[in-house]
Amino acid sequence: MLRVIEIIEATTVDGPGFRNSIYFAGCSHHCEGCHNPQSWSFDSGREMEISELLTLLTDRGLDVTFTGGDPVMQGEELITLAAGIREAGLTVWLYTGYKYEQLMEMESMSRLLDYIEVVVDGQFIKELRDESLLFVGEKKNTRG
Repeated sequence: MLRVIEIIEATTVDGPGFRNSIYFAGCSHHCEGCHNPQSWSFDSGREMEISELLTLLTDRGLDVTFTGGDPVMQGEELITLAAGIREAGLTVWLYTGYKYEQLMEMESMSRLLDYIEVVVDGQFIKELRDESLLFVGEKKNTRG
């Protein structure tokens, strides 16, 4: 089971082209200026079976973006979903507050990356916000 707040069909804001964006519940990063603080609660949204999500997404035939909240906080079930999406020939983008290097240190999440085409990583930093950039909320963080 995965906890989903919303699925936005055919959006163009979370990656190139028309995509289905899944907004997952739960985030402990609590970035100042977050555009989606209602996603922080791990009790938001509703639980959905992975099979239900796969059917919904593959029937629509659009590439997929995992966002939220922080999808990584959903655990290993996310790997199963990502694998199924890839098996259907669709691409997967991931937005996460973790840095790529942190994900690589987490055994299960490093396996998730096998199914992800693009990772938009790192916590949002309000002072670096730049609305002119596509698919990211801020200028590159040079603070590490």
